Amino acid sequence: MSTPRLPKDRVPFTAIVDRPPLKLPGGARMAVWVIVNVEDWGIERPMPRTVLSPPMGQPMLPDLPNWAWHEYGMRVGFWRIHEVLAKHGVIPTLAINGIVCKNYPRVAQAGLDAGWEFMGHGYFQGPMHKLEDQRTSIRDTVNAIKEFTGKAPVGWESPGLTETYDTIDILAEEGIKYVADWVLDDQPVKIATTTGHVVSVPYTVELNDIPMGALQHMSQDEMVKRGQTHFDQLYKDSEKITRVMAISVHPYLSGSPHRIGWLDRILAHVKQHDDVVVWTGEQIYNWYQGQ
Repeated sequence: MSTPRLPKDRVPFTAIVDRPPLKLPGGARMAVWVIVNVEDWGIERPMPRTVLSPPMGQPMLPDLPNWAWHEYGMRVGFWRIHEVLAKHGVIPTLAINGIVCKNYPRVAQAGLDAGWEFMGHGYFQGPMHKLEDQRTSIRDTVNAIKEFTGKAPVGWESPGLTETYDTIDILAEEGIKYVADWVLDDQPVKIATTTGHVVSVPYTVELNDIPMGALQHMSQDEMVKRGQTHFDQLYKDSEKITRVMAISVHPYLSGSPHRIGWLDRILAHVKQHDDVVVWTGEQIYNWYQGQ
């Protein structure tokens, strides 16, 4: 059995202060991208995440309450997010399970009609480590998106940001150009694979409604405060060194009535700055490649 190639060996360490400058067009100093994560939680499987603990601590199938929590996001929450993004003129990146194109075509069509970028997010929602055949799942995801949109996805975000030691090699071999799993920098970086490089576009586990809303149980006001503080620091940093900021949302969390305001308010804050570009992941990838 061959020795696995460790992540640190694929991304040589460089301090951000030591790199050649990256320049955005039109005098912009910073880039922001918004990721809307749309997933399929089949009730026949254990739920990827729960809002209610199981009775007497024993997981039960079917898990109706936690499945319904997610289903609310698809039926209702997604449309709140869709409206807020349209209000601010933001075209996001849609991280989508391949099977969503089949099981929730109304949701996928809304993203397509609005010109959103489609990014692969696994075929089903579950860790890459649990798949019997990663390549088949990746290929099925790419094909489902291509069939639905007419274009194969350029980017990939693994469910739960999970990767095995060889996931990145398989993604590269299957035509993926950038990933959001490697949350290790404020700038895009190149990840070495068996077939060249894949680009890591900066993603976030800090400005992400799962840690904030589902794990840390922040109020809407706390989420807004974190988002604005996060943006303000990166904006200040970008005066000297260009940064990329990600905002990650899920319909069952940020689409809830008591959380949707955080997305509205943080986007309003971002859009007050004329020297900040709000792009998709693919736009950031293309810009970085041009550098």
